[in-house]
Amino acid sequence: MDLLSTQGKFIPNYRYTTQSHPSAVIGGPSAPFCHHMATILSTYKIPQVTYASTPFKNDQSQPASFHHMFPSGAHQYMGILLLLLHFSWTWIGVIYTPDPNGESFVQDVLPMFSKKNICFDFIERLPIMTFSTEIEDVISEGSKVFKVAMNSSANALLVHGETSTMAVMRTLLHALAFENIAVNTKVWIMTAEMEFASFTIQRIASIDFLHGAMSLAVPSKKSLGFQKFIQKRKPFMENEDGFIQDFWENAFACSFPDPVEDKNGGPICTGREKLESLPNTVFEMSMTGHSNSVYDAVYAIAYALQAMQLQSVKHSAMQDTERQKFLHQRPLQLHFFLRGVSFNNSAEERIAFNQNGELIAGFDIINWVTFPNQSFLRVKVGQVDPGAPMHKVLSIHEEAITWPSRFNQMRPLSVCNKPCLLGHSRTQKEGEPFCCYDCVPCPKGRISNQTDMDYCFQCLEDRYPNSDQDSCLPKVVTYLSYEEPLGISLAIFGLSFAFITALVLGTFLKHQDTPIVKANNRSLSYVLLASLVMCFLCALLFLGKPGKGTCLIRQAGFAVTFSVAVSCVLAKTITVILAFMATKPGSSMRKWVGRRLASSIVISCSLSQATLCTVWLATFPPFPDFDMHSVPKEIILECNEGSVAMFYCVLAFMGLLALVSFTVAFLARKLPDSFHETKSITFSMLVFCSVWMTFVPTYLSTKGKSMVAVEVFSILASSAGLLGCIFFPKCYIIMLRPDLNKKEQLLKRVN
Repeated sequence: MDLLSTQGKFIPNYRYTTQSHPSAVIGGPSAPFCHHMATILSTYKIPQVTYASTPFKNDQSQPASFHHMFPSGAHQYMGILLLLLHFSWTWIGVIYTPDPNGESFVQDVLPMFSKKNICFDFIERLPIMTFSTEIEDVISEGSKVFKVAMNSSANALLVHGETSTMAVMRTLLHALAFENIAVNTKVWIMTAEMEFASFTIQRIASIDFLHGAMSLAVPSKKSLGFQKFIQKRKPFMENEDGFIQDFWENAFACSFPDPVEDKNGGPICTGREKLESLPNTVFEMSMTGHSNSVYDAVYAIAYALQAMQLQSVKHSAMQDTERQKFLHQRPLQLHFFLRGVSFNNSAEERIAFNQNGELIAGFDIINWVTFPNQSFLRVKVGQVDPGAPMHKVLSIHEEAITWPSRFNQMRPLSVCNKPCLLGHSRTQKEGEPFCCYDCVPCPKGRISNQTDMDYCFQCLEDRYPNSDQDSCLPKVVTYLSYEEPLGISLAIFGLSFAFITALVLGTFLKHQDTPIVKANNRSLSYVLLASLVMCFLCALLFLGKPGKGTCLIRQAGFAVTFSVAVSCVLAKTITVILAFMATKPGSSMRKWVGRRLASSIVISCSLSQATLCTVWLATFPPFPDFDMHSVPKEIILECNEGSVAMFYCVLAFMGLLALVSFTVAFLARKLPDSFHETKSITFSMLVFCSVWMTFVPTYLSTKGKSMVAVEVFSILASSAGLLGCIFFPKCYIIMLRPDLNKKEQLLKRVN
């Protein structure tokens, strides 16, 4: 208010000279105070340059003459958020001062943090001391706040405050230690407004809590000129301000001789004390961020005044005194020149304002390192550059960071619970913040290959989960090959039975004129034996790597050859029945006995099956395919049947033939025939039907090459059943009992 009055006359809103009228005002560091100042100064059109923080949101009620020697608050909060996310500190505590900036931070900024998966163990406000008599209540309430902080499971604590907040924290933490309450080590994260400040009574109070702390700061460079200037300051120098002697006494804990008051009992100040001998907690020899902002603010105003003066010279050839009077009469013009000011300071940093009157700059990230002698260092370990690409806005040099001693130079964790390991996923705890969760193993067939995954996912089709369910392994392509024991065994059995069947056929051809070969149509026996050879050989089509050719013919070839074999058995059975009926006197069945009926049965049944297979191959032919899902660790190279319906139609027709053959043979089993032909056929069809009835459920319940092995085994077993039951008894007689292979024995058996 004195600035707005005539010099030496404290009468607000009254002045009779322009000489005492200020061109601009530099204010700070309290943002609310500067805001109230600007409201008053704007009445007189006096611009204010403040080094206090800017609001998170653009305040429309803010006077147009407000200029901030401080970067955008939104950029600071973005930097803090990126810092938390960089170190994966998702479980934090928040302490704030209950001023407009602090309230805006809680209401507007913290919800943005929550959207980025940051949770808060607590959000506490520091008490405000309105009157000096409230100091005990303030310490009591503040201690409660810091007790909550010390008992918190969060290791990262965010403090939103101003310069005085540092001294308040130091006082309250000292009070906790005085009460024998453990002061746990935390990583304090502080805003750029929080410069180090302390009271005289805090000279011996510990600053260990700052060790390893992180804070944002307005970028600044060391100024050698400032140190030289400070070293020349002495309390007895002329033209010094009235504060230096008080500062000297407080800083060096001494007193100057006073002729009026008798000050005894303490050290005497000589004025020759060295400022550089003081610890940082008492006085810093380097410019702090706030000091640097004041320095730049002075130059910004000077450059704006110079630009305004040059502008006035261009439009008017006034005398110097008239120009000076013009400048004082037009302070509002300075606002526009301030808004457009741009210059490089002594550290070669560009100083300019954006359209909101905020300093165009980012923030430095500072790591605080303390020492036992009550001194500390501010170490720059990174920066926030809002103008950089999103992935480069935050840059951190972790190797330069000194963490609090408790963490043994390991990056601290600040999470609600331990991260979920690989092979596990997170599940929300009921009634807890979303950062607090349980870890559950991935369900079968799914994996998680990162910590703290929200869900487990399936591997690609050609891969499968490992036993720990934390990675995918490539599946092995498999098929029933000749190289493996099962394939070799089946191939050997198939070839062996085919060879044995060929030997039987050769034996029958060699003894074709004997009664046992002639009995019951030897042509049918030859066709049946030939079809059995083909049946044994077609089993080999199911072995080895499936190809287009083998997939196309193997099921059709198997179906047709088996239909020929079964139709031959049916024809042999019907021939026996007709031969028996034809022996009766006056029987009309004589005309049906002969090769014509047997050939008709074989040809018609075989052609019917061949027709079904032709339709199948013409419409939905089988093809090589990969089965990715049946067996977890394998890719099965198989033949896709094309049409499952057609496949089962072919099987059904073959089953119908077998059932009819078995039924006819069973009904004729007691007929008096030569060499017990009907009984052999009945037993062979019983074996055949048993094998294929067992095949269907077994085939449907197996996967991969086991399914192929089941079908090959069924082919070999059923073919071997026909061969053994029908032909081995005859071979026994031919080879070992030739005495029974005579016409007399045949007639004897029939009678």
